[in-house]
Amino acid sequence: MTKRINLKHFSLCAVTIFVLTAGTVALASENNPIPRILVTGQGSVDVAPDMAVLNLSVTREAETARAALDANSSAMRKVLAAMKAQGIEARDLQTSGFSIQPKYTYPTAKSSGSREPRQIVGYTVRNSLSVRVRDISKLGQVLDKSVTLGVNEGGNITFTNADPSAAITQARIKAVKDAMAKAKTLADAAGVKTGALLEISEQTYSPRPMPMARAEMSMARSASAVPVAAGENIYKVNVNVSYAIEQ
Repeated sequence: MTKRINLKHFSLCAVTIFVLTAGTVALASENNPIPRILVTGQGSVDVAPDMAVLNLSVTREAETARAALDANSSAMRKVLAAMKAQGIEARDLQTSGFSIQPKYTYPTAKSSGSREPRQIVGYTVRNSLSVRVRDISKLGQVLDKSVTLGVNEGGNITFTNADPSAAITQARIKAVKDAMAKAKTLADAAGVKTGALLEISEQTYSPRPMPMARAEMSMARSASAVPVAAGENIYKVNVNVSYAIEQ
């Protein structure tokens, strides 16, 4: 019985010693952090876009919701048929919004200060279509044709890339090389040497959408394709790198 008690007491002491030792090591590590060099590397790649996303809307007004809807649907069917005739696949055509809104008239206030209730004088039906154009050379023709067939609102264009992974990989490599060069420069200037790589992390920045100016599509009247300029997309990567300083 006495031996068991002693063994148990010894085990508790061993655990206590281990905990104290581990705590002491952790405290020493916090009080004496590993000397290190922290740098941020940057890399970017410019890539010409290979795809455009359009937002086109057909808006029709009429005295009744039924008449406005019929007129809108007729125009949108023609637009969809024209998109497919331009070689745009069904997967790249998506309804992005649909609404039926009443139009009101607000009678002027009477001399007594009272006002008659507002009255519905018509309806507006809006049907919006998102179109992915994978052949940018057709973009001007698609815009021109859509206006001819009834698109009278929208016109936002976003240039993008179907698969930017290769560009991001190149930007990532440039960022790491930039960070390594910065770390070496700092180490040389301080008269020390970089040691083991302790930590590395990254932030990827995809290009912001580059929308063309919003305009009333009904104002566009052109006998030829609408002129567009695609420019380039910039993919950026930042890496945070930590190197130990050799002792």
